[in-house]
Amino acid sequence: MKKSGHLFSLFFFSFFFLLVAAAAGNLAAPENNSDAPDAARGNLDAPENNSEAADSAAESSWIRVNQMGYLPESIKTAVLLRKEKDFPLKKFELRDALTNEVVYQSGEAASFGEYAAFSNSFRLDFSEFKTPGAYYITAEKLRSPVFRIAHDAYQGAADFLLKYMRQQRCGYNPYLKDSCHVQDGYIIYHPTLDSTHINVTGGWHDASDYLQYVATSANAVFQMLLAYEHYPAAFGDAYNASGEPGKNGIPDILDEAKWGLDWLVRMNPAPGMMFNQIADDRDHGGFRLPTEDTISYGKGLKRPVYFVNGKPQGLYKYQNRTTGVASTAGKYASAFALGAMLLEKHYPEFSQLIDKKAVEAYEFGLSDTGACQTAPCRAPYFYEEDNWTDDMELAAAQLFRLTGKKEYLQQAAAFGRKEPKTPWMGADTARHYQWYPFFNAGHYFLAAQKNSPEISDTFRNYYRDGLEAVLRRGEDNPFLNGIPFIWCSNNLTTALLSQSALYRKASGDTAFLHMEASLRDWLFGSNPWGTSMIVGLPGNGDTPVDPHSAFTALHNFPIDGGLVDGPVYGSIFASLKGIHLAGGDEYAPFQSRLVVYHDDYGDYSTNEPTMDGTACLTYYLAALGSKGLEKTPLKNTQRTLGAVTRMDSTQKNIYLIFSAHDFNEGGTAIRESLAENDVPASFFFTGEFYNSRQNRRLIRGLKDDGHYLGPHSGAHLLYAPWDQRDSTLITRERFREDLRENYRAMAKFGIEKSAAPYFLPPYEWYNKEIARWTKEAGLRLVNYTPGTGTARDYTWPELGEKYTGSQAILNDLLETERRSGLNGHILLVHLGTDPRREDKFYSKLDELIQQLKEKGYQFKRFGNDN
Repeated sequence: MKKSGHLFSLFFFSFFFLLVAAAAGNLAAPENNSDAPDAARGNLDAPENNSEAADSAAESSWIRVNQMGYLPESIKTAVLLRKEKDFPLKKFELRDALTNEVVYQSGEAASFGEYAAFSNSFRLDFSEFKTPGAYYITAEKLRSPVFRIAHDAYQGAADFLLKYMRQQRCGYNPYLKDSCHVQDGYIIYHPTLDSTHINVTGGWHDASDYLQYVATSANAVFQMLLAYEHYPAAFGDAYNASGEPGKNGIPDILDEAKWGLDWLVRMNPAPGMMFNQIADDRDHGGFRLPTEDTISYGKGLKRPVYFVNGKPQGLYKYQNRTTGVASTAGKYASAFALGAMLLEKHYPEFSQLIDKKAVEAYEFGLSDTGACQTAPCRAPYFYEEDNWTDDMELAAAQLFRLTGKKEYLQQAAAFGRKEPKTPWMGADTARHYQWYPFFNAGHYFLAAQKNSPEISDTFRNYYRDGLEAVLRRGEDNPFLNGIPFIWCSNNLTTALLSQSALYRKASGDTAFLHMEASLRDWLFGSNPWGTSMIVGLPGNGDTPVDPHSAFTALHNFPIDGGLVDGPVYGSIFASLKGIHLAGGDEYAPFQSRLVVYHDDYGDYSTNEPTMDGTACLTYYLAALGSKGLEKTPLKNTQRTLGAVTRMDSTQKNIYLIFSAHDFNEGGTAIRESLAENDVPASFFFTGEFYNSRQNRRLIRGLKDDGHYLGPHSGAHLLYAPWDQRDSTLITRERFREDLRENYRAMAKFGIEKSAAPYFLPPYEWYNKEIARWTKEAGLRLVNYTPGTGTARDYTWPELGEKYTGSQAILNDLLETERRSGLNGHILLVHLGTDPRREDKFYSKLDELIQQLKEKGYQFKRFGNDN
């Protein structure tokens, strides 16, 4: 099991950088001193009675998969790693996670030989298998973790990242329900206003420290806005503008971007008056919550606010190499311009304000071209951004979109030609944030210019050149990973994923899909350590639990959604000062002279979440979520405790479902009524019901009629107490075995699990844990829509006030339809009821169907949309 957070009592620099001069092949190895956890060994969820998983090979070999899962139509690969040199791989198999049946096998695996800590490595490609479900891979007595193939594998993932963004908020922090840094701040480096107070409270803390930078914040704003502009359907509305739970009619991604824009406005109070950062490395005085910050900068709790003057800055011995203002001004301008376009509907006056500021910021950038770096203080470490033409290119491209003035398009192209490829791409190393942002979004807008073929062709080629450079660098390793393992390597990975997606969007070229899929999988566990790089995502996977953060180290507060820095060269880690692994190295077998990663709060080089990296990942996860939404049947659905309880609310469809365990007396009448009205329906029976001889004719008839037949548990177990729903009465293994019993009984009628993925819980009673277990089994938990009332048909007169007659049930349903409609509603009717109920509701089925048809409803069944 993975360890939990520990108390932190040592002084660490959260923000630290050393120049990387050593080539990848000459890197010193860090000390290895402990065993890997079971999760890293790849033998989680071992199937019952499967001796393969216990073989000694599992101690020296591992299969890495994407723990989030794979879209059915996507490229799907796993990576097998082995310490021993002699390892012939003859075949691999894909098995159903619930039944353990082999559903796919292949004798082909691409061998890549030695890599990092491993003597043998293979890529296992199962892209041609597209059936949704939950699976694991076996090969040569090895077993991978369970993963899903599903259209909704990434649904909600982009919104999940916003949890970390809200936790990073400065000013009012909804995570802590308290405010911090409310006295910010006092101006420095201004020719006439030094030491003057300025209200710049707001924005986000940069990482686990509490410094704030315009460079990373403006880029974060732009990336989130771009994610929403291209993929609005990927985002929901569950929080208000303050970050508190509750809808406000505005997508949460826009609420978060607006929080950042409000701060940027404060940091740019007038034309030509810009500030670049709040606080400096004096902040690095140990772990504490932001609301308990006691670091003094000489003016109580006020923090210094650095004025943008276009000259080198640094209060003590060290200074940066600033050459102008354009990199900062360009970032302001692009964030303001895109914000003005996307927020006009919700904030028209604010939109007009930042529209004007976008133009002013761009003009300020033109007045003093050059790069504006962050300022060091007591230590020589800072964001060493050397490029600026990419920022001005993006700003000009957005102003062209905002104003329609062609001179902006020409200026954007001129700036863009000065840096065709972001310089880190294809390189072995770079200084910290030397080429930032890590990909040039401006190239996309120029590549997408349909009315300027020369410009679009040029910039599509620029994007392609960058992608090819990284592809060539990684084509000889099993992960196809050509990212240099410098500080914040995960941010580079995220940037390349975005560039690949944008290049494909602009050109239609799919040449980089395999590399893109591999880098996606890398972030979610297909890497040497077998861990996701996003805290808490996926919820049932191996993810960071001990990140470099005061929230976790001091209080074990989860910081879900944060993208950690990621692996670094072994030489970087071996050279770091003040580093200390508090909990030992759980990934020791996977560390190498090439690259290391530690899930330990003491490793600030690989395990510190960053605000800008997290914000930038929203784009790619939104793209994946939207792609899945195009084909999933679960669009615009309502969920209750993890179960789908209402289908697409935008469609005038009704889903009739019938359940049965003990009683079946209404089966024939229901079948005849459905046939007469030409209505499909869905039937959920227990394993015992399927196994009963008296039900065989009915079941075969329903199957022949084309209805959906699905599982309702093997023995109709009660999963949770009626009066304490959060508790679970059965174990996970009993739950899984009960489901297997159900599917074994269904198999006698030729009903395969892949054709019956929707599961109705027994007694229609469940909790979040049951919903999670159902998902892990590759199934979809469904239940009737609350408030419809048809499920009351199980009652009988002796129950007193609980009893409801059939006409009353029908009248209540029709009244609900009159008031609010029944779009997407799931209506449950029991196939049979206790003999003490003589007034059977299924006798009203003809009337119910006819009245709803007259109101324009169509009847649908589950299962045709897998």
